[in-house]
Amino acid sequence: MVDVEKGKKDNLIATYMHLTKEVLPSLARTDQTDWPVSEDHCFQRIVLDHVCGGVWYEHLGRPAYKHLTNKQAQLAVKICQDITDGRADLKRLNQQSLVWRGKQRALSQ
Repeated sequence: MVDVEKGKKDNLIATYMHLTKEVLPSLARTDQTDWPVSEDHCFQRIVLDHVCGGVWYEHLGRPAYKHLTNKQAQLAVKICQDITDGRADLKRLNQQSLVWRGKQRALSQ
């Protein structure tokens, strides 16, 4: 049973890495999106900060993908898919990530 869970987690992490390293940067470089970021590490920062509810490296060891729990990996994939499908506002997610990092003022409600 442990091997099955590890396999699921490994698959989720591979999906997360593919989405943040390939899919999202590729979409960001099209005329179809008006996203504030386009680099893979920026997508990873935004997604991981939202998975952790704050600055990811205050909650996870490095490299982050090796320290994700199964639940965190599932959430990371869901956030990526929500961004890809337009269900999540990447500008807002990025802004909140920057607020957590002290690089931007808090979001107005």
